[in-house]
Amino acid sequence: MKVYIETYGCTFNKADSQIMAGVLQENEIDIVDSIDEADIIIVNTCYVKLPTENKVVYRIQKLQEKFPDKKIVISGCMVEIDSEKLEEIGPNCSWIGPHQLNKSADVVSRTYCGDIVRESGFTKESKVCVPKAADDGCIHIIQICEGCLGACTFCCTRFARGPLNSYPIEDIVAEAKEAIENGACEIQLTAQDTAAFGRDSGEKLSDLIKEVANLEGDFRVRVGMMHPKNILNNVDEIIDAVKHPKVYNFIHLPVQSGSDKVLSEMRRGHTIEQYMDILSKFKNEIPDLTLAVDIIVGYPTETDDDFDLTVKFLETAKPSLIHLSKYQHRKGAISSSLPEIPHEIMKSRSKFLSEIKSKITEEENRELVGSYQNVLVIEKGSKGGFIGKTDSYIPVIVDDAELGTFVRVKITEATATYLKSDLA
Repeated sequence: MKVYIETYGCTFNKADSQIMAGVLQENEIDIVDSIDEADIIIVNTCYVKLPTENKVVYRIQKLQEKFPDKKIVISGCMVEIDSEKLEEIGPNCSWIGPHQLNKSADVVSRTYCGDIVRESGFTKESKVCVPKAADDGCIHIIQICEGCLGACTFCCTRFARGPLNSYPIEDIVAEAKEAIENGACEIQLTAQDTAAFGRDSGEKLSDLIKEVANLEGDFRVRVGMMHPKNILNNVDEIIDAVKHPKVYNFIHLPVQSGSDKVLSEMRRGHTIEQYMDILSKFKNEIPDLTLAVDIIVGYPTETDDDFDLTVKFLETAKPSLIHLSKYQHRKGAISSSLPEIPHEIMKSRSKFLSEIKSKITEEENRELVGSYQNVLVIEKGSKGGFIGKTDSYIPVIVDDAELGTFVRVKITEATATYLKSDLA
């Protein structure tokens, strides 16, 4: 039996696919790189945004049309969020919910034999120190917790991932140690909200970061997305952990809007003043910090004045990475009961922010031209050469290097998304 796994969405979902592949391989089921070779196709879905939902739905339909003789198993967030649509587009497909990955081999085997098997629902099963088939020897993803403490009105992912479930620091460190010994040079600590880690278990994210970073070896640690409200009372300790020389000078701190009114209506649980206070403390201690933010354009209650406040926020905070999303209703989300703002207004605001985004990020990157940077080479470039990351997690094109090594480069050119370099 041969299985092909297709993954959509975030780093966390990629790790889920690695776990499914690991469970299958442990049960002597082959993972293949080509659909043509496969007997069964697993589609690991993402449902965070409407364009992604449409892409996933279209893909499932097309796979059934193009490969009528192959069995299809659907996994990921769609299973828990929208079973009605899944039943409609794939009545003959099996399902594996994101909390049921340990049953992957059973679901796949029974599906291969002609059964329609559907495993969903929440569990407290750990996703650390479990079978995992990593497809990248340089980067190792560790899910430190699942679920969140938030109640954001626009989000449907929380319905799929459930309440917070943190995994023990001891287990996370053990997995990181093994990965580093096996050649990993970048450890990615991921979650729906890494800042929520330990709120249910009594452990601390800052302690986790330090324990992983203190392991022997030449590697870097990337800390995933942190909800601002969950680091308000622990800022200094997290900053101290991120200052560790083996941790990237990088934070992903979603803000969503520059308007306190909209943030309140989104139930984000923080204000712009609190956000800027967090950011100020980080930048004072880590001058080379790279800030990544998320912005939702056109939330149903966003006025022109609210939008202007978001523009002002971006011009003040000057984030190096900006993830823009046009608001769209999501199944089950509270804000979906509100009327959407006119499409033309949303399109105009999004275009305006996109232009600001390019200007800010290119200006930030241009300041690095002529500087010398220590770069960790983590992947091959799609158009040749290699891609590395600076200590501040900024991508750099390196012409010639060896994967998993650190090289010293001189930055020669900057764009809004990456840097170009020559070996120093």
